[in-house]
Amino acid sequence: MKGGVKSFPDSPGVYLMKDKPGRILYVGKASSLKRRVSSYFQKPQAGKTRVLLSRTKDIEYIQTSSSAQALLLENSLIKKHRPYYNAALKDDKSYPYVKVDTPRAWGAVTITRGKKEKGAKYYGPYTSVKLLKSAIKTLRAVFPFRSCRRLPKKPCLYFQLKLCPGMCIKKIDKKVYRENLRQLGLFLEGKHKELISQLTDKMQKAAKRESFEEAAMLRDRITSLSEIITQTKETGQQELIFQLQKELNLTQAPRRIEAFDVSEIAGSGTVGSMVSFLDGKPDKNNYRKFKIKTVKGIDDYAMICEVLRRRFARALKSSLPDLIMIDGGKGHLSSARKELSALGLSKIPVIALAKRLENIYTPSGEVLSLPRDSKVLHLLQRIRNEAHRFAISYHRKLRQKDMRASFLDKIAGIGPKKKRALLRHFKSAQAIKKASVEDLLKVKGIDRKTAERIIKYLKLKDFSQFPTN
Repeated sequence: MKGGVKSFPDSPGVYLMKDKPGRILYVGKASSLKRRVSSYFQKPQAGKTRVLLSRTKDIEYIQTSSSAQALLLENSLIKKHRPYYNAALKDDKSYPYVKVDTPRAWGAVTITRGKKEKGAKYYGPYTSVKLLKSAIKTLRAVFPFRSCRRLPKKPCLYFQLKLCPGMCIKKIDKKVYRENLRQLGLFLEGKHKELISQLTDKMQKAAKRESFEEAAMLRDRITSLSEIITQTKETGQQELIFQLQKELNLTQAPRRIEAFDVSEIAGSGTVGSMVSFLDGKPDKNNYRKFKIKTVKGIDDYAMICEVLRRRFARALKSSLPDLIMIDGGKGHLSSARKELSALGLSKIPVIALAKRLENIYTPSGEVLSLPRDSKVLHLLQRIRNEAHRFAISYHRKLRQKDMRASFLDKIAGIGPKKKRALLRHFKSAQAIKKASVEDLLKVKGIDRKTAERIIKYLKLKDFSQFPTN
């Protein structure tokens, strides 16, 4: 494990110490993951830290965009997993909170510790006052607020920096200010979607009233919040990948997941698909599609094996996934594992996700049934459904291509070159059907005799089954 720490990035993030069964013992934050985690092994530790290290068998990390973001993520993970060695943060009232003094008309936003006052709202706890101040400073640029204990008689530096709306000189209405505090509270509670929806609605109404200054302010607020939320989502996606690792009991986080599916429609041929997801997001540049070539008849197991064999035939020249997912059940998983073993890739974990009951067949052979509201299950379903959609899309494209080409093959005098020219010019069979002789003559290589032959043939046939595009 000590050697593995060398690969940790020299950047902010959160690290998670786990025991042998994979339980989280401790969650910590760092401005440099490499330096912080390495420090545990650079000198002998004493007390609780020594005991913690003796129980720690693995350390995972989640990178963040800033130290302040790491602080917020650390707080979220501790609340969610309640690690034994973070007990102090869960209960100790000396840790800092964000306090919004809502009872007052001009309520202040401050960082506080200790006893909570009745009526005020508190968000937290957090582990670092310094990083919490940095996070709040970022939000203050979006939601200017008062932080002074008493209203001064003249505006302070915060007003000049546009970090305070200037209630001391009546630059903002009380109702508007309280609405700002309410929006800040929504953000701190994690209700980002609701907040953006409300701000968008307000902006549109302001624009209709021709209150363009207010609409512009709301537009800028939405833009700033969207940037912060995007960073938060990316961090949350990393946490989700970590949760998936835990559920499947994998040795490493499955950052790159490849999912495979096969599609057969009405006996008209079979295709396979592979989609690639990186950190929970589609990586469409690495999608692959396959025409089934070696399997005769309907044999899902053999077709999955063919697709895997062709995908990994040049595995040494391309990156390998951290996890492979098959659309199917126990039989599909067994076939896939045998094929990968034959290819020398048995170390890549493989799972199958069955559609009817949404059971997950894991690398260990167990059947995992996650709650229907599980975010991990939703991620796997999203990847599985994308593989299925991509296979169906490819299948339909091939069928449309065959339909477009087949009728042209039956017309005397239309060879491959003229067929390509017609399809390139008109884009679809429907467009060719509607074309006049004069329209056909605009296509290079089509003379009047050929054009009239095409029109005559089309009039004799029913092409209503042709795709429209």
